Amino acid sequence: MDPLTGLLDGPRARGAFLLRSLLDPPFALRIEDRAPLTVVALVRGAAWVVPDDGAPVALGPGDVAVLRGPDGYLVADDPATPPQVVIQPGQRCTTLRGEPLAETMSLGVRTWGTSSDGATVLLTGTYQLPGELSRRLLTALPPLLVVGGEEWRSPLVPLLAEEVSRDAPGQEAVLDRLLDLVLIAALRTWFARPGAAPAWYVAAADPVVGPALRLLQNDPARPWTVASLAAEVGVSRAALARRFTELVGEPPMTFLTGWRLALAADLLREPDATLAAVARKVGYSSPFALSTAFRRVRGVTPRDHRLATSSTETAAWAKPSGYRFRRFSTSAEGDSGQVRSATSL
Repeated sequence: MDPLTGLLDGPRARGAFLLRSLLDPPFALRIEDRAPLTVVALVRGAAWVVPDDGAPVALGPGDVAVLRGPDGYLVADDPATPPQVVIQPGQRCTTLRGEPLAETMSLGVRTWGTSSDGATVLLTGTYQLPGELSRRLLTALPPLLVVGGEEWRSPLVPLLAEEVSRDAPGQEAVLDRLLDLVLIAALRTWFARPGAAPAWYVAAADPVVGPALRLLQNDPARPWTVASLAAEVGVSRAALARRFTELVGEPPMTFLTGWRLALAADLLREPDATLAAVARKVGYSSPFALSTAFRRVRGVTPRDHRLATSSTETAAWAKPSGYRFRRFSTSAEGDSGQVRSATSL
């Protein structure tokens, strides 16, 4: 498993919030939804992304911005335009005074905005529940990264723009996969820039450390030692330990522990997974051994982690009262001003 695959084993879209926004200037949308990861693609016109703690960044057609939450940000025609709309947790869109706007600004299936022929067209996809395996990469991302349309020349943004407003059987799955592809392509382009990728990501290309990383990630249940890992990659134990620590930033067995526990945390999200089964899958001899390591490294027991994750997912995916669903559509509006159709805009 390569690092980028490890990322997408985490924030793999599952009923992600997706929205097409049609906007005429002046516009300024204040985003406070606290989503862990958001993808914004500009189809037409011009816009600015203004993070709370960072410089404004201009977007042109074909550009893609990836924002790592939970901090808020502004999307506007100009950084100086004052906010007019606030997007809050649960995708509740309101005026600055808290008045609901979901119904008044709805323009159709997964479409929202100020005009049916807006000068600016934005696509926004929001991942609500990133998996634990993505934590290592997500923490390596800057709060905001932008990949220019001329830099990656991808057909994915026009394709997502074409599909997002369709209302057909299976459309949610189609959009989830397209959103994943846009994210993968953008991150792959970003990490190809000199100095952009974290050290452990670069280490995956090393002829010694790369194979060692893949062995640990692909077979975490194996009773690895530094000696057995070194034998597999054909170097001495001392040489592997030294090079691995230098490139990855931690010793091989420390990396393995973190990987095992991240995998366990992800597996524990499955309601039918027993602690014993999870322990076997990630290389611990017993549920007690896994629980001890989990609590030592992560500060909570596996049971408490499962309960916390379950309550978070239930809150994120619960249908707020007042929703009116349409057949084959993820679009929904209600008197509360919440938008189920998609995202942070």
